[in-house]
Amino acid sequence: MSEATEPRTAVGALTGSLKTLLIRGLLAGLIAGLLAATVGYFVGEPKIDAAIAIEEAAGGGHTHGEAAEPAAAGAPAEEEEAEVSRPGQKAGQFLALGLAGMAFGALFACAANVARRHTTLSGPRLALGLAAGGWLAIVAVPFFKYPANPPAVGDPETINDRTWLWVAVVLLGFAAVGLAVYAYRLLNGQLDTVRLIGATAVFVLVTAIGYILLPGVDEVKADFPPSLLWQFRVASLAETATLWAALGLAFAALTEFAARGVREPAAVAA
Repeated sequence: MSEATEPRTAVGALTGSLKTLLIRGLLAGLIAGLLAATVGYFVGEPKIDAAIAIEEAAGGGHTHGEAAEPAAAGAPAEEEEAEVSRPGQKAGQFLALGLAGMAFGALFACAANVARRHTTLSGPRLALGLAAGGWLAIVAVPFFKYPANPPAVGDPETINDRTWLWVAVVLLGFAAVGLAVYAYRLLNGQLDTVRLIGATAVFVLVTAIGYILLPGVDEVKADFPPSLLWQFRVASLAETATLWAALGLAFAALTEFAARGVREPAAVAA
């Protein structure tokens, strides 16, 4: 082993094959998804129930999931049972977020496999850095431009446009984070504070330009309770923050455990 790699191994460098990292990412993602679902169940679902109640009251008392009145005059309204009941939706989010967390974990492991070739960070620090970058790009940048809305908010006719705008702002987030990392590396040799300031300035500048260029979306009805809207958005942010924080911490912890397991036999042999 070379001198350049020894210090990294001593502090828990990110080692192992891509297969090993993928297994680690899947496990970390499953843990993160289940924790995020728990936050969503206890924090987010009550806000969704309240928004659905408002939607039902405004729609004449139809239950959530039933067909709205047809646009054609004189056509009878046909009620349809919801495909999935609210209790089923609440329980199903554990399965959905568990699978989503595993998918994010696999992508996270692939990103870590590439990133470890271009950094001297230890495995745990690299995992936490990737999680922070992923949260900024996929959650924070899109959220502050197009925040999440509850079921009673939003025009169904514009869902495709809003979906493409969300994709565009996620790409903006990746561009902002990527250019910030590039600026940090470009300032190699400068004081750490100078490098952080430069990276932060690039991130803010790119994000601000993107926010200005992308159109705004405001479909919140004037009579919708602002406190409920705010609480729903905070709950949504808490759920996604839990997912990414848990993913980074779980991957970092598994990396440290793996590194310790490698060092201990070496120490006994010595």
